[in-house]
Amino acid sequence: RRMWRIAVRRDGTLPRHRLNHVRDILRRSASSQQGSGNDGAAQRLAKWWRGQAQSHDETGDGTEGNSAHDAVVAANGASAVQYPRVLAVPLQRRPLLPGILLPVNVADAAIAEEIQALRSQGRPYVGAFLLKENIEEGNKTMEQAEEDMHEIGCFAQVHAAVADGKGGTQVLLMGHRRLKRTGVGSKNPLVVDVEHLKDHSYDASDDVIKATVMEVVSTIKDLLQTSPLYREQLQYFAQHSGGFHDASKLADLGAALTSAKDTELQEVLEQMDVPERLNRTLLLLKKELELSKLQIDIGKKVEEKISGDQRRYFLMEQLKNIKKELGIEKDEKSAVVEKFRERVKEKGDLVPKEAAETIEEEINKLQALDPSSSEFNVTRNYLDWLTGLPWGVTTKEVFDIEHARKTLDEDHYGMDDVKERILEFIAVGKLSGSTHGKILLLSGPPGVGKTSIGKSIAKALNRKYYRFSVGGLGDVAELKGHRRTYVGAMPGKLVQCFKSTQSCNPLVLIDEIDKLGRGHSGDPASALLEILDPEQNATFMDHYLDVPMDLSKVLFVCTANMLETIPGPLYDRMENIRLSGYIAEEKFQIARRYLDPQARDAAGLRPEEAGLTDSAIRVLIDDYAREAGVRNLKKLLERVYRKLALKLVQVEGKELEQARKEGSAAPNPEGAVVQAKHMVTETDLEEYVGPPVFAADRLYEEPPTGVITGLAWTSMGGSVLYIEAGVLEQGEGKGGIRSLTGQLGEVMRESASIAHSCARSVLSKIQPDNRFFSESALHIHVPAGATPKDGPSAGITIATALLSLAMEKPAKKGIAMTGELSLTGRVLPIGGIKEKAIAAKRAKIKEIILPEGNRRDWKELPQEVKDGLDAHFVKVYDEVFEACFGNPAQIKWQEQEEKASVV
Repeated sequence: RRMWRIAVRRDGTLPRHRLNHVRDILRRSASSQQGSGNDGAAQRLAKWWRGQAQSHDETGDGTEGNSAHDAVVAANGASAVQYPRVLAVPLQRRPLLPGILLPVNVADAAIAEEIQALRSQGRPYVGAFLLKENIEEGNKTMEQAEEDMHEIGCFAQVHAAVADGKGGTQVLLMGHRRLKRTGVGSKNPLVVDVEHLKDHSYDASDDVIKATVMEVVSTIKDLLQTSPLYREQLQYFAQHSGGFHDASKLADLGAALTSAKDTELQEVLEQMDVPERLNRTLLLLKKELELSKLQIDIGKKVEEKISGDQRRYFLMEQLKNIKKELGIEKDEKSAVVEKFRERVKEKGDLVPKEAAETIEEEINKLQALDPSSSEFNVTRNYLDWLTGLPWGVTTKEVFDIEHARKTLDEDHYGMDDVKERILEFIAVGKLSGSTHGKILLLSGPPGVGKTSIGKSIAKALNRKYYRFSVGGLGDVAELKGHRRTYVGAMPGKLVQCFKSTQSCNPLVLIDEIDKLGRGHSGDPASALLEILDPEQNATFMDHYLDVPMDLSKVLFVCTANMLETIPGPLYDRMENIRLSGYIAEEKFQIARRYLDPQARDAAGLRPEEAGLTDSAIRVLIDDYAREAGVRNLKKLLERVYRKLALKLVQVEGKELEQARKEGSAAPNPEGAVVQAKHMVTETDLEEYVGPPVFAADRLYEEPPTGVITGLAWTSMGGSVLYIEAGVLEQGEGKGGIRSLTGQLGEVMRESASIAHSCARSVLSKIQPDNRFFSESALHIHVPAGATPKDGPSAGITIATALLSLAMEKPAKKGIAMTGELSLTGRVLPIGGIKEKAIAAKRAKIKEIILPEGNRRDWKELPQEVKDGLDAHFVKVYDEVFEACFGNPAQIKWQEQEEKASVV
């Protein structure tokens, strides 16, 4: 009371610093009263202090007074009898341990209001309980039921409660002692009945406990050296707990200093046996110490790496400056400029004047730019392309006919007509001195060797080879380059070709030119007009370089499957060389000489280990790979050898390795015929490649009435086409073609109408009394309905099928035909004679009917294609009729004889 009178001012107010000083004195006084067993005096002192502090609180809201009162009560210890029921505050992450301060975010408004109400009543005590682990992280809220919390919690004092402005409240809790839930008092907010727990009795003078306490204190000191984050908390503990000799408080403090799991801390909280709690805490502290050491090691390594990199950077910069001062080395910009000047100097007078001026101008511009600017890199890349091109550099062409013939024969079998055209092209180049201005177009089905022929031409002429595909290309910039104003701009394919080949006269193969696209970025076909035009490409201007380039020395070779899709102006600039496809014998030789060894080597097999018989390869060609090219045949051979390799490894793994080791010591003489150990015969093919794809050579061995064999051309080569005619219904006035099926195009539908009219005219001459066409509704079908068909070459085939149906007379066996039919019965020439002849021979047809206008094409065919085929050349349809059914006069006489016999 004397101290109080001294602290209060004359005006009756009490300054805050004096109030705090008096509060500390009273706390020590209350502690001494409690320690002496005088609990009544301590209670009276607390009651008196509450009245005095509330009446002289400088803030006017009682906050300081309550805090001072709470401090006294905390030192005195709130009676367990006074708090048998407390408000339950759920903790999301870490449990609260006695003697530890813990900030908690209370999101539930009801709990926050109740906490504020308890504080205003002078009873700021709650129970803090950790939520169980089975509650998912996303579902952890402050509104949890009793069963969601652990049974053991902590009796805590609310030191402060401040709203966070986001609908929640920040609460600072001070743990005092352990609690155990015994029941539920009320809900929303949750108030629980509790039992205040006391530690089990123990002997504080036990040597083991003393040693454990000392080890815990030592570990905490070591932990402070590695991580000083807990220094303030330790100072607070030392001031208010009476030192580090209380094993119970020390165990709780040590556990709180660690970053252990919530379950491990909860086990420490639930442990009432002080020695066992102390051991658990020591284990957690040791783990935390090792973790801190590991963190320090990682931090040191990172710092050392950063320091080493910085040191290296500074030393390199110093070295550059020293070398620059001594003249040993120039800076980056000077080195780049010197490199570009050296490139130009090497080419000398070969660089065109306009290109040389542009290079010099850009080099001067580069010298004035700062190396760190974006413009510097743009100019540097531009100069890199300009100086890297082979201005005026060419390879010497070789116009040796024998060398060219040998090169073509080595790489390709057959195709004598194509090789002859290429040799003619080389001979003209030899006489004229160059092959400038020539654009070759290699057209034909897939897999016939168009791309490889282009490579062989480059090899024969001693030119560099460059290939790029324009299939689906829809951007002109791919051909003519991007403007340098765009980010990441690049020159076009032709400039890239020059830099790649380092030659101004390469052979450029433009693949799939019939599949050019057209997009929003322009028409590539129109851009190719300038590239492929000999009159324009001498001054070709790439958008990126913006300097004229001479493409007149380039030999362009294009490939295509179909000529119809190539734009007319583009096709006019090319010289077409047709690659029609291979006959069976050519395929066999190609497979035996080229494809079979390649497939065997790709599978890792040797000639003495595996192979195919000649009969097996012929069966593969006839029953599995009938296309015009050999690409599918190559795939089949590769499949056979892959399966052979698997079989050999599974059956003869170790024996095969041993045989290879012994065989490598004594290799076979070059050119010796080696008999393979495992030979695949025609009877084994089904095991390796499955059943035959083409089980029958023809759809009809003997075509019935109304069915005629035709010949068609496709992008895959030639094929046999059957025309089927049938009657839907008959009656007066029902004549005509009622239905056309088989995905027929508009041209083929018109051919069917013309053929119907022509057939009706022919029938009226041969059998005037036959009213078949005037009274029959006809249906014409072309099999393989999934394949679109179009073209005029089926005209005579459709007319013959209709006449066969009308006369009820089948056509001659083993005959096929192709030709366009006019309304007056004229047979007009068509295309694709070689492909159709190969298809007829493949289907084992003996006779074919061709238009007279195609006699010249027939004569140009190789003899091996014509062997076994009897060609009939016709001008009018009457000749077709006679070849299929015999003499019309004889048929008419036979009809009259039949009528007379009936009479």
